[in-house]
Amino acid sequence: MLTSGLQSVMAASGRLMRAAADPVGTWDKALDRFLESREYRRPLYPYAVTEEWENKLHEALGLPTGCAETRELEPLWLQAVAELRGRGVDVGPASFYGYNDGDAALIRAIWCLVRHLRPQTVVETGVGHGFTSRFVLEALSRNGQGALTSIDRPPLDPMMRDRVGSAVPSELRSGWTLIPGTSRRILPPTLSTLGGIDIFIHDSLHTERNVRFEVDRAWHALRPGGALVIDDVDTNWGLRSFLEKFKPDFAVVCQAEPVRPDTRRFNDRGLFAIILKSKAAASHSLESKH
Repeated sequence: MLTSGLQSVMAASGRLMRAAADPVGTWDKALDRFLESREYRRPLYPYAVTEEWENKLHEALGLPTGCAETRELEPLWLQAVAELRGRGVDVGPASFYGYNDGDAALIRAIWCLVRHLRPQTVVETGVGHGFTSRFVLEALSRNGQGALTSIDRPPLDPMMRDRVGSAVPSELRSGWTLIPGTSRRILPPTLSTLGGIDIFIHDSLHTERNVRFEVDRAWHALRPGGALVIDDVDTNWGLRSFLEKFKPDFAVVCQAEPVRPDTRRFNDRGLFAIILKSKAAASHSLESKH
């Protein structure tokens, strides 16, 4: 059995080797951690949860409530969770390098948006195990159209890197482009290349700085009638400052439904948000500071 001192030396050696192999990624990670720790000393913004957000979302989309598309999701969700657990992989809060998997409510919201909006182009940041990716791709497959582009910085740990997207089955991967790297480096050229997007999902680093960097640019690229989904809004002030600047006609704050309580969150669950862009909306100019 290794002594604690030897274990510490080996762990430090492993970190140095990974840093040498990916110095840019290591620097980005260190900077993000510093900025995250500084932001998280700020008191949480008290977002108000939107009651009956699913009904309000359907009404905003001009659809009846209790739709069949939402009901078809439940067995698929249970199957996906069971499959990953069957491979010995933990699922839920803090299960991927300290980060959370997409929860049942978030997946339900994204499934509803993809099935009803029938997007051609979906972009997400943050993949982890890939639950969100899996259900975007499954919904696109059922629609018979559309593609998903995902951006995720690969973990420095090789074992965790191999688990990125592990929830996505091979038969759904043909409509999927996974680009390794930080959103700060990859998102702007990706949006420029795509020309316009229909749905954007933020689920990467949850700081106001990063949220605003991503969603401001996504909003500019979002076609009228499109949607933004922002996960873990309760951890930062990004949603508040975004809404103050862009003033969208429709925004709801929704309570997450993790597979087990997330004790790091004020409500043991967490929050996410859905924002719809009016079909008559004009693009808003970006401020360089974001």
